[in-house]
Amino acid sequence: MAIPIIYNFRSVKARWTSAIVAVLGIAGTVGVFVAMLSLARGFRATLVSSGSVDNAIVMRAGATSEMMSGIGLDTIKILQDKPGVARENGEPLVTSEVVVVAPFPLRSTGTDANVQVRGVSSNVLTVRRNIKVVEGQMFRPGLSELIAGRNATNSYTGLNVGNKVRFGGGEWTVVGIFDAGGSAFDSEVWCDGRVLDDVYKRPNNIFQSATVHLTSPDAFQEFKDAVTKDPRLSVDVSREIDYYAKQSQTMTRLITVLGGLVAAVMAIGAIFGALNTMYSAVAERIREIAVMRAVGFGAVSVVFSFLIEAVLISFVGGAIGCLAVLPLNGFTTGAMNWQTFSHLAFAFKITPALLSGGIIFALAMGVAGGLLPAIHAALRPVAAALRSL
Repeated sequence: MAIPIIYNFRSVKARWTSAIVAVLGIAGTVGVFVAMLSLARGFRATLVSSGSVDNAIVMRAGATSEMMSGIGLDTIKILQDKPGVARENGEPLVTSEVVVVAPFPLRSTGTDANVQVRGVSSNVLTVRRNIKVVEGQMFRPGLSELIAGRNATNSYTGLNVGNKVRFGGGEWTVVGIFDAGGSAFDSEVWCDGRVLDDVYKRPNNIFQSATVHLTSPDAFQEFKDAVTKDPRLSVDVSREIDYYAKQSQTMTRLITVLGGLVAAVMAIGAIFGALNTMYSAVAERIREIAVMRAVGFGAVSVVFSFLIEAVLISFVGGAIGCLAVLPLNGFTTGAMNWQTFSHLAFAFKITPALLSGGIIFALAMGVAGGLLPAIHAALRPVAAALRSL
């Protein structure tokens, strides 16, 4: 015979003061758990969205990032003629790129942060078709002009259209703002690659990567096979989307591990809070339990009843924790991308799957905190408890 669930609701209501302690402990734990995972997910989503399935990125063989790579102009020219490379007006859609890091002051603190400056070819917006100039104009080849990503403009001082900025020993004019849809490119500054080489006193025929726009996503393997089989080339070819997904792994793993450790420590405290609440309920309801056992309710029913109470408390705590972190969704923050040593702006990304995970985590804490008290209640000697009535 099962104990009516309405009995559990009345029991929690009667002991609301002790239940609130457990609810708040679980809510705080779930809030931290969901916030940290949403931070990791937002960082990964920002980098992954930088890549396109229509593009391939080519770097020096063995290079793990653009900062570690270097390919020559002769390599670029060979790549342009490979099968699978898209063309527009007869011109191959390949952008050869140079990447440097320059200090720009953060709007929030005034302190310098590393910003990735990307020297690109004039056809870059044709290669990366999801990026649009939304204010001002595209930089003109051969001039010390630059365009800044939307997040870079919002994050750093001086990157507004018409302003002049200095870095690398040169003076640059901001002529446009581009929107990269919240991807990592939004945190970058772009300019003419050859001008960037001149300012930094670098060889004009050396680049760090080449991004190739393919005729279709299916053309990637054909292009890769043609490149890797060419004895003149010593390069690695990756889908652009896969390259940026790999770039996100280190930071995503770090945030997830640290968040998991913090949540685990807090979860231990929340479980003890639930244990204390449920043991208090057992102590206060010894006579009630004895009467229920005497009228025919079995030990399993008692255990199940106490678990229902614990799960009810934890569900409320989990729901409060999830609601508390919802305002963070879309909130932009920043962190160091350890692959490029540059500052990257990204947003918290709270998804239904994360919220569901938070509720499941809360219910697990509730079961862990309620199981021992429930067993303790079920094993109480009925006769001894009845004599105290």
